[in-house]
Amino acid sequence: MSSVLHSKIVGEGKPLVILHGFFGMGDNWKSHANKFAEDGYQVHLVDQRNHGRSFHSDDFSYELLVEDLSNYIEEHNLEDIYLLGHSMGGKTAMLFATEYPDVVKKLIVADIAPKEYPQHHQDIIKALESVDFEVQNSRKLIDEKLSELISEVGVRQFILKNTYRKTKDTLAFRFNLKSLSKNYPEVVKPLPSFTVFDGETVFLRGEKSGYILDEDGFLIKAHFPKGEIKTVPRAGHWLHAENPVDFYKEAITFLNK
Repeated sequence: MSSVLHSKIVGEGKPLVILHGFFGMGDNWKSHANKFAEDGYQVHLVDQRNHGRSFHSDDFSYELLVEDLSNYIEEHNLEDIYLLGHSMGGKTAMLFATEYPDVVKKLIVADIAPKEYPQHHQDIIKALESVDFEVQNSRKLIDEKLSELISEVGVRQFILKNTYRKTKDTLAFRFNLKSLSKNYPEVVKPLPSFTVFDGETVFLRGEKSGYILDEDGFLIKAHFPKGEIKTVPRAGHWLHAENPVDFYKEAITFLNK
């Protein structure tokens, strides 16, 4: 099994690497990738370890995700990359930029701050663990099972995108649920103290999301002296999906300036 991350590459031009969030995959960003490609970027939709079509591992931490990304960039001979990360992917992107500042030209962090978060995915993890693919052998039945613990239709649809046909009669999740569940405390960890990236950085937050607060500005400036916070209206944590027009406008304006 390849230890180089799986990706889908769209377009030609300046390299833009996009990192998805927890339980996500690069395909979640396909429509944005097409727009970035039209605007002169070669977009790398990367599946991080234990997600999408990338390799599975018992080990999972931001340090390892950064190492994976470094290997990917080396494998594809990328230089002066533009890096965009959402949620968990935003934390990977932040740490990567502080460790490899000469590789990152500009950094976009979508709806996550460099702080520690309380563990808040327990219901989702419990719901996922309750699925028995021998019993729930269709997407409709999986959705019904998930709905017992996850009321939000959008969250269930997001998860169902990760299902695939493992055999003719059996579905499965693409992500490595066992490892992600075991290592979940790693996901909510803060950016290590005294890590700094001095390059151009923007934090895009959803107006209706509580992930980046006004008071987080001090911590952001400590790690990212040139960092600024921009708010995407009418959007929550999945700001790129909930208000794709304004999200894209903010992102492309920052990348092109």
